[in-house]
Amino acid sequence: MAKKQKPVDLQAMRHSAEHVLTMAMLSIYPGLKPAMGPATDEGFYLDFDLNGKIQEKDFPKIEKKMREIVLNDYPITHQELSTRQARKLFANNPYKLEWIDEIEKRGEKVSVYTISNPKTENSFADLCSGPHIESTGKIGPFKLLSIAGAYWHGDEKNKMLTRIYGTAFNTQEELDHYLWQREEAEKRNHRKLGAELELFAIYPEVGQGLPVWLPNGFVVRRELEDYMLREERKLDYKHAITPVLSNEFLFQTSGHLGFYKDSMYPPIVADEEKLYLKPMSCPGAMMIFKSKPRSYRDLPYKLGEFGLVYRYEKSGELQGLQRVRGFTQNDAHIFFREDQTSQQLTEVINLFKKFYKDLGFTKYWMRLSLSDPNDKKYDIAPREKWLKAENSLRKVLKENGLEFKEAVGEAAFYGPKIDIQAVNVFGKEDTISTIQYDFNFPKRFELEYIDIDGKPKQPYAIHRALIGSFERFFAFLIEHYGGAFPVWLAPVQIAILPIAERHLSYANSVKVLLQNEEIRVELDNRQETLQAKIRDAQIKKVPYMLIVGDKEQEAGTVAVRLRNGTNLGAIKLSEFTAQVKKAIADKVNIV
Repeated sequence: MAKKQKPVDLQAMRHSAEHVLTMAMLSIYPGLKPAMGPATDEGFYLDFDLNGKIQEKDFPKIEKKMREIVLNDYPITHQELSTRQARKLFANNPYKLEWIDEIEKRGEKVSVYTISNPKTENSFADLCSGPHIESTGKIGPFKLLSIAGAYWHGDEKNKMLTRIYGTAFNTQEELDHYLWQREEAEKRNHRKLGAELELFAIYPEVGQGLPVWLPNGFVVRRELEDYMLREERKLDYKHAITPVLSNEFLFQTSGHLGFYKDSMYPPIVADEEKLYLKPMSCPGAMMIFKSKPRSYRDLPYKLGEFGLVYRYEKSGELQGLQRVRGFTQNDAHIFFREDQTSQQLTEVINLFKKFYKDLGFTKYWMRLSLSDPNDKKYDIAPREKWLKAENSLRKVLKENGLEFKEAVGEAAFYGPKIDIQAVNVFGKEDTISTIQYDFNFPKRFELEYIDIDGKPKQPYAIHRALIGSFERFFAFLIEHYGGAFPVWLAPVQIAILPIAERHLSYANSVKVLLQNEEIRVELDNRQETLQAKIRDAQIKKVPYMLIVGDKEQEAGTVAVRLRNGTNLGAIKLSEFTAQVKKAIADKVNIV
């Protein structure tokens, strides 16, 4: 590894580490054809084509060659070539030739970085826009992480390539910490826990990217739905369900067929009517608002929906619950007057804050996505309307004392927005909620209300997604809690563990009493040892275990054990029931 040195730019260093990986691979596997290899937020990867199989057991010899290149401190130099020169240099690599074709279409020079060995004529050159560090010796501690398949350009119609992931840091301490985080993240991986805890499944027979909510996962989802409905009803939300299939006219009016068609599924034609699976619930909400005359007294009008939508994603980009083709959004559309702007935005922010508090989320921040006055895609509304909306969002964030960052040019073309970035237990960010202004749909659907002066006016509108989609949020939730959900969300809240068969009758009576209190309970009546039953309940991450034997049966008590191993001893059933109900109401977690 390189000697201790001043920290260098991680992105540039990781990019150079990927080039060193490629150089090492070409040295060990002469027939290998590199395709692409960028730096990423967490490291780097290399996609390549090889007639042969590489496995993780091969990593040590690859890393050994990489260390050799790093220790030799070869210079990394940059040059620009003509497309003719570049084609000659990369004549034996069809992937590079394809990149060169793309560069030529853009009328650009070809940027090439070279790692040179001054002592020999051996060198490695690659197409790359950079940046890079000055020499290989400045690359810090690195590690190859995993191997996977990846379609060329992410398109399943193309050839499947091999991808090696790696990472690099300035110090060994940083690398060690990252590897520990990675190990912990694997333990919490939502796909792994989803299978172990029987929360969800994706069956090839059902379809790629189409998750099935299993009974345990459905319990968590239903608790979240009920929670959201209760909180929204307190704020005078109405709720509706719009069809999954809609006439093409709806999506022509909304503009989806113009700017979103690539993410929509092909139409279904029936009885001379062309129907599309909806990619968003917004057009249906617009039709509901438009369905009857509205007065200024009717505003704000808040319409919520748990809307099932379908969006086409390439199979190579599907990932557990985080990237799917069919998902349900906790959607809401709020129509309001201009003078109600601050009140409505504050109300939404407060709803979000309560939701995060109840779920135990403490690490989050807001991103205020703004328009770019120099970008014509924002010409959908006058500049003064953009500024007024952006200032409204900024003002509400400041008044609520919320941490936020501004991102110019990140607004949707139809309005500015606030993205809520939650930080998971490993410090990784994910967008879990959105507040989106909309200048587009009210105009396209010709929405209006009669104002106090008797004249029609166009309402303001915001889209609001408390959790984005249930699927993506559930993935975040599983990993946040490591599958050990708070009591109120736990699929099974209590496991009753009779010591022997003679205790089954009493155990059943305990079960009935708890179920009558709407507590989710399971009775383990298997003829297994008590220790085996305890172990299985802990693996399932059940918050409470009630052990019942002769003493408990005679005294009308239960011996309480928590999933973290704490023994609370014998407790009267009525007292325990009250404790559990309070834990559910207070949204307590047992860690």
